[in-house]
Amino acid sequence: MIETKFLETLSAVIDEGGFERAAKRLNLTQSAVSQRIRQMEEAVGQPVLTRTQPPRPTGPGRALLRHARRVGLLENELTADLARQFKSEGSSGHPEGPWQTLALAVNADTLATWFTAAVLPVLVSERVVLDLRVHDQERTLELLRGGEVAGCVSTRKSPMQGCRAEFLGTMRYHCASAPAFAARWFPQGLTLKAAWSAPAVVFNRDDNVHDHFLELTLGASPDSAPRHHVPDSERFVDFVLGNAGYGLIPHLQASAHLASGALVDLCPAPLPVPLYWHCWNIPSGLLARVGKALKTAARHQLS
Repeated sequence: MIETKFLETLSAVIDEGGFERAAKRLNLTQSAVSQRIRQMEEAVGQPVLTRTQPPRPTGPGRALLRHARRVGLLENELTADLARQFKSEGSSGHPEGPWQTLALAVNADTLATWFTAAVLPVLVSERVVLDLRVHDQERTLELLRGGEVAGCVSTRKSPMQGCRAEFLGTMRYHCASAPAFAARWFPQGLTLKAAWSAPAVVFNRDDNVHDHFLELTLGASPDSAPRHHVPDSERFVDFVLGNAGYGLIPHLQASAHLASGALVDLCPAPLPVPLYWHCWNIPSGLLARVGKALKTAARHQLS
């Protein structure tokens, strides 16, 4: 068995992005943190961290990190349940219980549209703080696989081993531009020839929604065409509204602009992107409540 203090140290190094900040969190010296990691590696017979900046878990490290996160979440919930029982019996002390930290991963468009309103009631009613990681919707699952988060929103339908997955809804993306941009760059409509020249707005270099849409619609994606990389959902829309380029915008952000005429649809059929809630398959009441809140919000906000 791996000692609990070793698992706590591994989690702290990953969470804080280094040995020095992990030492501050654990109230230890940096050398003590390094020693614990070495002892853990001796116990498992393999490296658990890459000596990079920031350190990343190795294969065995990811397995240990997943175990540490799951045990920590269940232990915190048990402590909170005991505190509530303590309060219900009229005892004095610390009836509220400890604060829990819940790490989740979402994509930027989900965060910018419906996710925040979904989780706020949970955060207000419970003693939980959110550690949110923002990545592309196809990469959030990597964080869950590595044990860095307890749940994520992803486009993948099938759950990983040790996890469960539930359908949330479908995000619709409009291929949109400002009217003047459409008149200049797409006078004959959205064609492959025009797309080779027209500047596009994409989220970042990992974002493949734009390429996927063009491949489905036009049969190919002109990846050598000029592109603005704007890794912020709100500013992304500003770039499109400002005639800098055309891009794929979620319906929840585009609908008002389309209705007012500030944006025009370059394609009559929006791109559907199904979303799924993935989380550890453990008896966690907190994860169940978060999942329920997300499914309720998605049912009202997504098609």
